[in-house]
Amino acid sequence: MVSGKRILLIIGGGIAAYKALELIRALKKAGASVVPVLTRAAEEFVTPLSAAALAGDKVYRDLFDLTDEAEMGHIELSRAADLVVVAPATADLMAKMAHGHANDLASTLLMATDKRVLIAPAMNVRMWDHAATRRNLATLQGDGILSVGPDEGAMACGEFGPGRMAEPEAILAAIDTALGGGPLAGKHVLVTSGPTHEPIDPVRYIANRSSGAQGTALARALLDLGARVSFITGPASVPPPAGADVVRVETALQMLDAVENALPAHAAVFAAAVADWRVQGASDHKIKKGPDGPPALTFAENPDILASISALDAPRPPLVVGFAAETRNLVENATAKRARKGCDWIVANDVSPETGIMGGAENKVVLISDAGTEEWPRMTKAEVARRLADRIAAALADLPAPVML
Repeated sequence: MVSGKRILLIIGGGIAAYKALELIRALKKAGASVVPVLTRAAEEFVTPLSAAALAGDKVYRDLFDLTDEAEMGHIELSRAADLVVVAPATADLMAKMAHGHANDLASTLLMATDKRVLIAPAMNVRMWDHAATRRNLATLQGDGILSVGPDEGAMACGEFGPGRMAEPEAILAAIDTALGGGPLAGKHVLVTSGPTHEPIDPVRYIANRSSGAQGTALARALLDLGARVSFITGPASVPPPAGADVVRVETALQMLDAVENALPAHAAVFAAAVADWRVQGASDHKIKKGPDGPPALTFAENPDILASISALDAPRPPLVVGFAAETRNLVENATAKRARKGCDWIVANDVSPETGIMGGAENKVVLISDAGTEEWPRMTKAEVARRLADRIAAALADLPAPVML
């Protein structure tokens, strides 16, 4: 997958910068083109001349290079690449990325890009273990930033532990996966996410507290494994992942229509919190207070998207995964839901207010399938997503392709 691709390589300022030169050589040998960007600190470790000679391309160093900026060069640089790689990603660069700083060329490129970003962290073991770095890493992972390494071993400073930048061969493999060479390469996965808003009138609606965080994290994890992702989202507070085919909807009826139009797919994961009911005969004008008191609302049942897709003969996805948000009798209710809906797996979680899960950063789920009930420990939603994406990849390796109509 690397051959013919354009890689924007941001080289941070650390002793591991010399490995970036080896990475350039490996990428060029694999058939990629490389555009190097050096931070000021990186120039203390490697020279622009050496990076340019290996890349066979100009090295970019200064945000205020007037020749390039006359054509908004930093915007073009950030978007002309197929992938942005930061190696080494120092603690300082990671902090800038996590907090949205844009005060030099490297950080501005990372803010301006619409492409996926892969970092290869490298720093002293104490810096890697520092609470601030751990927070920044979690933020970056939550934002969909890919990472490879660091490795554990002896460091130039004389200490031993995690913090060594991954070897160029490992970074090259991670780049290949990020460009679609992973276990889900060639697979199409449909993911629904977020709440639905069912209108009462043009300014009021019925909704729920779903942020869309878990569905978004899952879509990112599936993209990381090389899948083509159709991401159908209600009005979520979490932005959709870069790289997905995004379809925005408001209501359950719109979501069902979008799902049907996105088929066929190898797998469909229904993480959206779809409203069970909608207001029948929603008003086309704002309802005013009046002497007769509150209006009487009549409800109609919304279509059951999970059950509808599970019941298809064709093009039913070979793997259909539902989510069950419960507030009591978690396993019992989720198991019954799986049987009632006809899906293959159910991912169940307890969203009682005291858990802090709905709208929070963490999740604790139970995976229910033909293999039985498997309880996962509480972890971040990004970690749940990666674990579930790995399971989906393993399952699809043994399942037939979807029927094409």
